[in-house]
Amino acid sequence: MTLRIDAVAVGAFQANAYLVVDESAKRAVIVDPGADGDALAARLVAEGITVEAIWITHGHLDHVGGIMGVRRAFPEAPIWLHAADRPLYDNVAAQARTYGIPMESPPAPDRTWDEGDTVSLGGHHFRVVHLPGHAPGHVALVGDAHVFVGDVIFAGSVGRTDLPMCDPRAMQRSLERIAAWPAHLVLHPGHGPATTVSDEVSTNPFLAGIARPRGATIP
Repeated sequence: MTLRIDAVAVGAFQANAYLVVDESAKRAVIVDPGADGDALAARLVAEGITVEAIWITHGHLDHVGGIMGVRRAFPEAPIWLHAADRPLYDNVAAQARTYGIPMESPPAPDRTWDEGDTVSLGGHHFRVVHLPGHAPGHVALVGDAHVFVGDVIFAGSVGRTDLPMCDPRAMQRSLERIAAWPAHLVLHPGHGPATTVSDEVSTNPFLAGIARPRGATIP
C-alpha cells in the first residue's frame, strides 16, 4: 500500500494543502485545503482519484478557504473539524474580508475530531491528537511515519499565539507533547517544508529546554 503525500502551497498565505493519496486504491483525503479548492480537486479528478474526506487541522481561514471548491467536485466527502474551532471556522469569510481576500463560506463540518480517535485512508491509519494553543481546536493527525501538524510547529519555528483565541500556555504544553514523540516521525506543517521530530528537538529554538523522554512511543 503506497501512500503519496503532495504538498501544495495555496492562497495568499501560501499555506500547505496536502493531497494524501492511496495510489493502489485510487482514494485520497485532502488535508487543509486553504485555497484553490477547485484546482486541488481537479488534479485528483484528472488521475481518476476519489476524495474520501476533508481533514482540517484547525479553523483559520488559510486552512479552510478552499473547502467549497473541493466539495463541488466531491460533494459526499465529509469535513472533519474539532468542535472547539467552530467559532473560528464559522467566521472565516468575515476574517477574509479584513484581508481583502474573497472567500466562500465553507459548509458546516460533518464530523468532529476527538482526542484519541483514529481515521483511515485505506490501510493507513492516523491518530487524532488535540494540540491547542495556536487555535483552541487544533489537532494533529499522527500516522506510523507521517504527521500532519498544521500550525503548531514548523521547521525551525512554531505557530503564532497572538491571534484571537490563541493560548500561549496551551501551546507550550502542545510543544512538550510533540517533543515526546518518536524521533523518526516526519512532520508536515501548515507552512514551509517538512521536518522531523528529531530535527526540531535538536534545532528548533522554541523547543529548547524541553526534555525528550527516553522510549517515546507513538502518541
